[in-house]
Amino acid sequence: MSPNAASAPPDKQSLHYIIRSGLAGGIAGCVAKTVVAPLDRVKILFQASNPDFQKYAGTFTGAYRAGREIYLNHGMRGLFRGHSATLLRIFPYAATKFMAYDQIHYVLMPTQAQETGAKRFLAGSLAGVTSVFFTYPLDVIRVRMAFETSPRLVNGAPVHPSFLATASQMYKEGARSLPPNSYFNRFPILKLYRGFSVTVAGMVPYAGVSFLSWGYLRSTFLPPDKAGHRPPTPIADLAIGAMSGLAAQTSSYPFEVIRRRMQVGGITRPDRWLGWGETVTAIWKSSGWRGFYVGLGLGYIKVVPMTAVSYTVWQSCKRLLDI
Repeated sequence: MSPNAASAPPDKQSLHYIIRSGLAGGIAGCVAKTVVAPLDRVKILFQASNPDFQKYAGTFTGAYRAGREIYLNHGMRGLFRGHSATLLRIFPYAATKFMAYDQIHYVLMPTQAQETGAKRFLAGSLAGVTSVFFTYPLDVIRVRMAFETSPRLVNGAPVHPSFLATASQMYKEGARSLPPNSYFNRFPILKLYRGFSVTVAGMVPYAGVSFLSWGYLRSTFLPPDKAGHRPPTPIADLAIGAMSGLAAQTSSYPFEVIRRRMQVGGITRPDRWLGWGETVTAIWKSSGWRGFYVGLGLGYIKVVPMTAVSYTVWQSCKRLLDI
């Protein structure tokens, strides 16, 4: 192979590149989510106002005490309950997000000279919304599994529902109490899209700010050489990813709290769809403005390392896969 051919940039719109880009993103997402899985379980219990763990919310040591109670009552498996559903969702979610970002970034900014903050934000937002659309039901099932802390008795034995059992229950819940012509009876799949609108609204600032921060900080502190290459910088990638996660979490957290409340609406109100206004009003009446930021400190503890690991593994996998 000639030197010119060896140094030729990859065709970013080829099937070869797209598949490897998605694989790198999926692996990055799974590694990052596994690192913070116990924190994610506790955060969901706080956000969704699980009555067994509300006494721990809002205190400095609440996350540790909640995690300790879960561990003492259910062991290590309790801290990872719902993680199988998380991995089932996160691989296609992260694969789609990073793959879509690579493609949209190339279309909007084919050269470095064309990169702008607005285009980075737009590329990140579109990539985030695309990934959410295709994987949202998996997230709703995961949240339901993480929310339920008490096992059900089956033939006298305590059993925690599996992924498929949870999905089946959500699909069937409220069937007898709903009017025959209701949307939930006519289109039961909608039960797996509770909170979808608020998720999309929150994903725009979250993914947009995350990729905007990532691109801006890398171009500022790790500028590429004249050939457009950057040396492997895992430590710098971790630091930049952490700052990107901090900015993204701060900008979108209230949407996440509203989304979690709506996602578990099948438990609290299985007979109908909880709307934006009703959910926001309920949070405000119970906790005021602080209710929209419950668990934010824990969110930082979770999202900052998760984003740092995600971006770092993504870049490492791209180098390993030669894309």
